[in-house]
Amino acid sequence: MTRTDILIVGGGLAGTAVAYYLARGGAEVLLVERSEINAAASGANSGSIHAQIPLEPFLEQGEAWTRGFAPTIPLMVESIRLWGGLEAELGADLEIALPGGLMVAEDERQLRILERKAAVERAHGLPVEILAAPDLRRIAPYLAPDLVGAAFCPIEGKANPQKAAPAFARAAERLGARLECGVALTGLRTGADGFEAGTSTGPITARRVVNCAGAEAAAVAAMVGVELPLQGFPIQVNVTEPVAPLVRHLVYSAGRRLTLKQARSGGLLIGGGYPARLDAAGRPVVDPAQVRANLAAAIRTVPALAQAQLLRSWAAIVNGTADWRPILGEVPRVRGFWLSLFPWLGFSAGPVAARSVAEAILGRRPEADISGFAP
Repeated sequence: MTRTDILIVGGGLAGTAVAYYLARGGAEVLLVERSEINAAASGANSGSIHAQIPLEPFLEQGEAWTRGFAPTIPLMVESIRLWGGLEAELGADLEIALPGGLMVAEDERQLRILERKAAVERAHGLPVEILAAPDLRRIAPYLAPDLVGAAFCPIEGKANPQKAAPAFARAAERLGARLECGVALTGLRTGADGFEAGTSTGPITARRVVNCAGAEAAAVAAMVGVELPLQGFPIQVNVTEPVAPLVRHLVYSAGRRLTLKQARSGGLLIGGGYPARLDAAGRPVVDPAQVRANLAAAIRTVPALAQAQLLRSWAAIVNGTADWRPILGEVPRVRGFWLSLFPWLGFSAGPVAARSVAEAILGRRPEADISGFAP
């Protein structure tokens, strides 16, 4: 039987970052991952680093949703600050760039919506400026010339999702954490000294468990009788061939579902949460109709994209909740069972969520206030 103080379930960005921050604090850590490090959504997303309030739920769910989500903004701001120092801290090139994000409007009605949203964002500490058409064309001449304006957040940007979690994993191992891949969790129950985990390679006992299982987090929590309002959603992303420098910012659209940015390699990453399909085995697969819709939205926003060749489209399952709020901390009625979950925005918020949960596990007061997001 393997023994450890803290068992982490999940080898994505959340799990590897929690492992790093715990090991940095001197804790004994074992992380188990049923596949490979960064094999799921953490490595398959498009690498956007967001801070602005998502427009779709802002419009569809209204004021009550916005009041509930807005307190996450200081967490997002702190996470972006952490992203800015991660390359030096982890000793790795993560292709981080924070040139700012533009949520563009096609007409005056959309611009008024962005103004309302920006007022909420600024009230919670996020720097957002509403740009008129001339200012937008000045800083982003690659955008469609008939766009009437945009909300500009200067701290947003991008990183390479295929590099971030592996860098956290290597740094965690250098500090003494154990990371074991190909180990599937088959059961989990409370015991006399904490928890007993059944795995595909044998039992593990741990004093504490951190659930970082992403879209599978609800299934892991159910093993100890905890119900989580979390689901997995299949979405897809596209990337073009490398082209000359074109899109400098992280670009969104207020009228269409779209996120767009250009990787250091020159490829244009085109997404926005377009739904993928599930095959007969429950695996996510690309929906060609949604690819066409996504590319049409991108070309409408940046017309020069029409000249680029689509290179690849892929699908992944991301975790989400109806309120989009993170779930961070110890479950009150299952002492020692911790959650580090940030639905929908887990890549952007990964560093601050992981650091905060690790600090709480280590008995320290988290630098970022996560008390409002307790399970």
